Amino acid sequence: MASELEPEVQALDRSLLECSAEETAGKWLQATDLTREVYQHLAHYVPKIYCRGPNPFPQKEDMLAQQILLGPMEWYLCGEDPAFGFSKLEQANKPSHLCGRVFKVGEPTYSCRDCAVDPTCVLCMECFLGSVHRNHRYRMTTSGGGGFCDCGDTEAWKEGPYCQKHELNTSEIEEEEDPLVHLSEDMIARTYNIFAIMFRYAVEILTWEKENELPGDLEMAEKSDTYYCMLFNDEVHTYEQVIHTLQKAVNCTQKEAIGFATTVDRDGRRSVRYGDFQYCEQAKSIIVRNTSRQTKPLKVQVMHSSIVAHQNFGLKLLSWLGSIIGYSDGLRRILCQVGLQEGPDGENSSLVDRLMLSDSKLWKGARSVYHQLFMSSLLMDLKYKKLFAVRFANNYERLQNDYVTDDHDREFSIADLSVQIFTVPSLARMLITEENLMTIIIKTFMDHLRHRDAQGRFQFERYTALQAFKFRRVQSLILDLKYVLISKPTEWSDELRQKFLEGFDAFLELLKCMQGMDPITRQVGQHIEMEPEWEAAFTLQMKLTHVISMMQDWCALDEKVLIEAYKKCLAVLMQCHSGFTDGEQPITLSICGHSVETIRYCVSQEKVSIHLPVSRLLAGLHVLLSKSEVAYKFPELLPLSELSPPMLIEHPLRCLVLCAQVQAGMWRRNGFSLVNQIYYYHNVKCRREMFDKDIVMLQTGVSMMDPNHFLMIMLSRFELYQIFSTPDYGKRFSSEITHKDIVQQNNTLIEEMLYLIIMLVGERFSPGVGQVNATDEIKREIIHQLSIRPMAHSELVKSLPEDENKETGMESVIKAVASFKKPGLTGRGMYELKPECAKEFNLYFYHFSRAEQSKAEEAQRKLKKQNREDTALPPPVLPPFCPLFASLVNILQSDVMLCIMGTVLQWAVEHNGYAWSESMLQRVLHLIGMALQEEKQHLENVMEEHVVTFTFTQKISKPGEAPNNSPSILAMLETLQNAPYLEVHKDMIRWILKTFNIIKKIRQSSSTSPVAETEGTIMEESSRDKDKAERKRKAEIARLRREKIMAQMSEMQRHFIDENKELFQQTLELDTSTSAVLDNSPVVSDMTLTALGPAQTRVPEQRQFVTCILCQEEQEIKVENRAMVLAAFVQRSTVLSKNRSKFIQDPEKYDPLFMHPDLSCGTHTGSCGHVMHAHCWQRYFDSVQAKEQRRQHRLRLHTSYDVENGEFLCPLCECLSNTVIPLLLPPRNIFNSRLNFSDQPNLSLWIRTISQQIKALQVLRKEESTLNTASSKSSENMGELKLPEGFRPDFHPKNPYSESIKEMLTTFGTATYKVGLKVHPNEEDPRVPVMCWGSCAYTIQSIERILSDEDKPLFGPLPCRLDDCLRSLTRFAAAHWTVASLSVVQGHFCKLFTSLVPNENHGDLPCILDIDMFHLLVGLVLAFPALQCQDFSGISLGTGDLHIFHLVTVAHIVQILLTSYTEENGMDQENPIGEEELAILALHKTLRQYTGSTLKEIPSGWHLWRNVKAGIMPFLKCSALFFHYLNGVPSPSELEAIGTSHFEHLCNYLSLPNNLICLFQENSEIMNSLIESWCQNSEVKRYLEGERDAISYPRESNKLIELPEDYSSLINQASNFSCPKSGGDKSRTPTLCLVCGTLLCSQSYCCQTELEGEDVGACTAHTYSCGSGVSIFLRVRECQVLFLAGKTKGCFYAPPYLDDYGETDQGLRRGNPLHLCKERFKKIQKLWQQHSITEEIGHAQEANQALVGIDWQHL
Repeated sequence: MASELEPEVQALDRSLLECSAEETAGKWLQATDLTREVYQHLAHYVPKIYCRGPNPFPQKEDMLAQQILLGPMEWYLCGEDPAFGFSKLEQANKPSHLCGRVFKVGEPTYSCRDCAVDPTCVLCMECFLGSVHRNHRYRMTTSGGGGFCDCGDTEAWKEGPYCQKHELNTSEIEEEEDPLVHLSEDMIARTYNIFAIMFRYAVEILTWEKENELPGDLEMAEKSDTYYCMLFNDEVHTYEQVIHTLQKAVNCTQKEAIGFATTVDRDGRRSVRYGDFQYCEQAKSIIVRNTSRQTKPLKVQVMHSSIVAHQNFGLKLLSWLGSIIGYSDGLRRILCQVGLQEGPDGENSSLVDRLMLSDSKLWKGARSVYHQLFMSSLLMDLKYKKLFAVRFANNYERLQNDYVTDDHDREFSIADLSVQIFTVPSLARMLITEENLMTIIIKTFMDHLRHRDAQGRFQFERYTALQAFKFRRVQSLILDLKYVLISKPTEWSDELRQKFLEGFDAFLELLKCMQGMDPITRQVGQHIEMEPEWEAAFTLQMKLTHVISMMQDWCALDEKVLIEAYKKCLAVLMQCHSGFTDGEQPITLSICGHSVETIRYCVSQEKVSIHLPVSRLLAGLHVLLSKSEVAYKFPELLPLSELSPPMLIEHPLRCLVLCAQVQAGMWRRNGFSLVNQIYYYHNVKCRREMFDKDIVMLQTGVSMMDPNHFLMIMLSRFELYQIFSTPDYGKRFSSEITHKDIVQQNNTLIEEMLYLIIMLVGERFSPGVGQVNATDEIKREIIHQLSIRPMAHSELVKSLPEDENKETGMESVIKAVASFKKPGLTGRGMYELKPECAKEFNLYFYHFSRAEQSKAEEAQRKLKKQNREDTALPPPVLPPFCPLFASLVNILQSDVMLCIMGTVLQWAVEHNGYAWSESMLQRVLHLIGMALQEEKQHLENVMEEHVVTFTFTQKISKPGEAPNNSPSILAMLETLQNAPYLEVHKDMIRWILKTFNIIKKIRQSSSTSPVAETEGTIMEESSRDKDKAERKRKAEIARLRREKIMAQMSEMQRHFIDENKELFQQTLELDTSTSAVLDNSPVVSDMTLTALGPAQTRVPEQRQFVTCILCQEEQEIKVENRAMVLAAFVQRSTVLSKNRSKFIQDPEKYDPLFMHPDLSCGTHTGSCGHVMHAHCWQRYFDSVQAKEQRRQHRLRLHTSYDVENGEFLCPLCECLSNTVIPLLLPPRNIFNSRLNFSDQPNLSLWIRTISQQIKALQVLRKEESTLNTASSKSSENMGELKLPEGFRPDFHPKNPYSESIKEMLTTFGTATYKVGLKVHPNEEDPRVPVMCWGSCAYTIQSIERILSDEDKPLFGPLPCRLDDCLRSLTRFAAAHWTVASLSVVQGHFCKLFTSLVPNENHGDLPCILDIDMFHLLVGLVLAFPALQCQDFSGISLGTGDLHIFHLVTVAHIVQILLTSYTEENGMDQENPIGEEELAILALHKTLRQYTGSTLKEIPSGWHLWRNVKAGIMPFLKCSALFFHYLNGVPSPSELEAIGTSHFEHLCNYLSLPNNLICLFQENSEIMNSLIESWCQNSEVKRYLEGERDAISYPRESNKLIELPEDYSSLINQASNFSCPKSGGDKSRTPTLCLVCGTLLCSQSYCCQTELEGEDVGACTAHTYSCGSGVSIFLRVRECQVLFLAGKTKGCFYAPPYLDDYGETDQGLRRGNPLHLCKERFKKIQKLWQQHSITEEIGHAQEANQALVGIDWQHL
């Protein structure tokens, strides 16, 4: 197909390029009918430019469109070359003081919690950084896309509306001047013409609905026969479904299908096939057939290519208009005029209306383009913003209905613009008064919820998915209502009052439909069968909570409105009630001589509902009457006399009784739906407009009734009337019925009822109920939350109710009540309650849940005990009630209340006869305490000549009436005070009696006639003092006894130690011997310690015993015993890498013999240090494998370890492991059994000997390979070959190790080889020993790096798992040659040796600059025994070690000198030049001589020596560690100390001269020849001539990248990052690699790549290239650290960013400013440097199974 197109396209291009923009524009200027001219031009050219062929070429299309289509318009508009025209316009234009930047998805936005008018007012990053708000309490979020920056909008900010950039543009704003004055007349006319034509064309073509013909004036003469099969986006189908369907329908590869799906998701549509009609129709039918099974099918259209072409150009045009109006406000004004001009068809015919109304028919891409245009035009021009707002409000209902049926998310709907319009206070006011917006929104909302029951209430039956979807959409209307109400009016006009009250009427209609919805009836006998639908009703309630609060706030602002609203609400409540009370018989109740009429109603038998929004709204308004004092100013305007208190309290009381009965377990058979409803009723999200208002409603009722009447009605509703109205009912009851459940139920109900009375009297912290302000209320909430336990900031915020601006008001008061404690390395900052606030604690605080209440009680009692106070928790002193509620307190001294209190106390006194509970008594005591506090307050605040009417103390001292003469409450309290079964409440009763006496005293002092003091109290006083003294005495005796016992014990201990001195000595010695590092044991204390060479310090053999963690058996480590092993984990590592881009192409052919100094990828071995028998481990591992295979058949869950790769968890500590290291004795002592001769050869001699031996071996090998056939000749040749003296190449040493140890040596060697090279295990492979040596060297290097970075001494106390690991690893590596082929190891040695000491037939070995010397050293030392075992000339192993070490050290010094560059600073050292300096200058000279003077001359020997010392230090430290573990020589104590440079001590320990250059001078002749051969290498020459790089020493240690201090700069960086694959599209999950700083597009199809045959996400792929399988990322939008290891392992980790409250914010949910915590970042870095990431992931996955199920490879 493509090939046919090519020539045609090229021909087209030629004809197109000849078309000149200037000429076309000239033609248009002459034209009489401009519209026709332009349309003809478009009809001819658009199909030629756009949509030629199956794949779009956006760059080419845009270029041609600019030249042929847009160019002429720009010429026409400017009347000259647009390049000049537009720049002139720009200069004449005044820059806008509005920012108006439209946000992209994921861009950071900032809102100021101090100054923003509401939370939707946001700034872009640039404006924010230049504004005053960056020092305020700001909130940071990432935008969902589509909003715009409000900088410069004075209505959005209380202060600081401009940033520095936009402030400059405000200086010369005069009164609204017309922006058109800057344009010439004819320019205005031309602009008007072209805008009108183009805007109309774009709207027409985008809203065109026919699929294969164009509008008449765009039809072409010759029409091609090509079509597109166009696939559209919806929010129903998943990516996977679309990809799968496309692969079937248009036979494309998965990659192509993913590309299609990504584009469809991004732009809303994409052509998936191009060709004739039939061809496209066929694809369409397959797609529809495949996607219509579960849901509605994907939308697919077959469209003629010319239509698609015109639509693409239409979009281009809209973007073009958007960019053109950016040049001048005048142009913007003209476009707005064109857009809002009424068309010929009258209503809704303007272009803007047409676009808005067909919004839901357009695809995603088209929508976002024209929304952007609206934002940059209509919303940026203040005059037209108003007109547009009016159009929007007029069409509101249609737009919302479209949105509800639309299948795109809110952010792609025009309805989403409501947030831009309704939140502007002036517009919102205007729309309410002129367009009656409030009523429109509420009516639209009501129209959508059509399901009603017989009483007209909303009915949410079982929701179908579609209904639920619709209901979710409808909720956005409530959001709009919230936007309209969010800014409160400051002054009211009559129209505003009228329209607000109309809206209020509509709102009451809505609430009326909710009053009593979802009624429930108690299930008796059997459990409910189907849980009823309850969530919808609560969702509605939650969404409306803020709106209800805001309605009340509006009413509070104007007295007239408040009075009207109150009347309306009352009327509606009356209507609701009139339908409910029918058919309920009246009954009369009487107690204590009071009687009241009420209706017979049982909550436990009739229907009851938890939804009573009308009653609750009335309660809210009633409080406002009190708060604003309207109730006292205009009582005549209010219908307070008509109120019927029993009617007001009826429903809220039923609701509270329902809660009490649920608590008592009477509704168990109603299932979870009821439990959940009760939970939400009390929950912080709903309680403000539910539970709290019910309490207020009851308070309102009580304050207008006789409290006795109220209490009787309440007893009746609680179904407790019988118990309290008939004397002795309790006794009869408990004797007749022994049914435990009923007794229990009644007890709970009594407790709940008493609790309710406590709440009614005690909860007066709402402004308007009590004389308090709003901050007192919040303070009290916080005090009670912190009484439970100290809390973090976020927990506290969650437990406080938010207002509509998401504020809790906590910050303003928290300092007064709590102190803040900063967090450590983990955990978070905590607020602790200040001790002085504890006295405000109320045990019966009404927002406590049961659990919280008991926790708080426990915590407070504990505190009091610690402070040595008595543990009573008396009721706190309360603020006075407002006058409207003042009569509430009388409930405490009403007769019925006293009767209830008396009855309960009576039960407690005769505690065996009745069923009663301690909680009941506790509540009664609390009530008595409250009454006493109240009376005390009254007495203290009484005015002159006023009588205090509150006489509780007198009432409780009076005994009962004649017939049964019950004792007074006071007397009963005194009886109870000494009751042994009430130990807990003693303190409280004591406090009550004390308070009673204080009040008595106050009354006496105020009244003249002294009342005889009751004897009881005096006695009580004295008995109490006695009591106290007695307690004190007992405590003292106990203390003395304790001290005596302690003294005795310590005495006995001392005796025991004295008597068993030798035992203690032994244990101490044992400790030292078994501890890992041999602390200078007495044997070697006085000598200097030397780690290697003939002078090596001999250490007596230590016997080592270890215990297997699996069978608990102890065993000594011996050569001939069965093997003991350590669990180990081998992993590839790039932690030390200086070049992460290196990649092994073919691991099967790669030779790892020489490690490059860039350490690009090493093999690290770690261990948890737990020991097992080899056979125990084998059994354990087999069982793990078997278990895994069994599990495969059941369910394929991932585990945190991968058994197929040999992974398992350490049986003891569950640490991830993948192999085991055998434990060995120091191997050198076993091989080195030969005598040490005193005359060991020096370096030159030794090198010569070894070279000869190597030569002999090489000859032999060669002969073996050639002469395998003729055996006879070989023997003759043997004679001819001159063998070095004492060298017997035919000798094969016997392997000293037991079979089991040999097997383990092979096991670990193979594991290292397999992991390190990523190849299949093969124990015969010659590279196995090399990998073992490499792992040993690399692990030592990484430990040395960590110690140096932390400035720790080399042999300081290492953690024992590290110590064990290094020891076992080094010894293993040294013993591994015994299980490898001798000739292979010898071959390796020859090659390694030849790289330093060249001989004639050495192959191409790396040059000295490209060898890591420590790896070389380890390889040479560990391979040497394979050669030395055949040498019988008496050279010991130690000598070899020493010479190898000296040789490598020399090479390393040369390496350092060649690559060191000294900064030429003029500091010529004044120090007298020492021998080191002279020697090194001489050496440097020699080097210059051999390199042909390309080496730079360096004058100062001091610099050189300093460089060499610094450069060689890491090598010396690694070597010291290596030889220490290899030979087991203890470390000198100097190296265990922190501080000093240790250079000399290291040299001594390693038997090096302090002046390293002596090594050169002692063996000068051989050294010079070696140096010469090293320097002659061509690579060295290339380096010195600057043609290549080399590593310089000391290598810098790798750190994680630098992170910015302020998190917002990271977010900003990520928001500018676009996905590298899908052309300029913003990445959804930008993720930062903390190792190398690359930003990746994670978790998306676009950036998936193939890795080892699997599709993996960008992060997993990067993990392999950057961290060879392990990496650390920061997910920028979630503010979350991600650890990945391999494809199946990963976990999330706390980020190093904290807010000011010491908390992380994963997911950026709270949006507080975040700052880098350096310590936490260091901790992450340390995990990385210690190679503990994989282990960390393993522990996280074991601890949290949810992590195992995540597909980490797709991240």
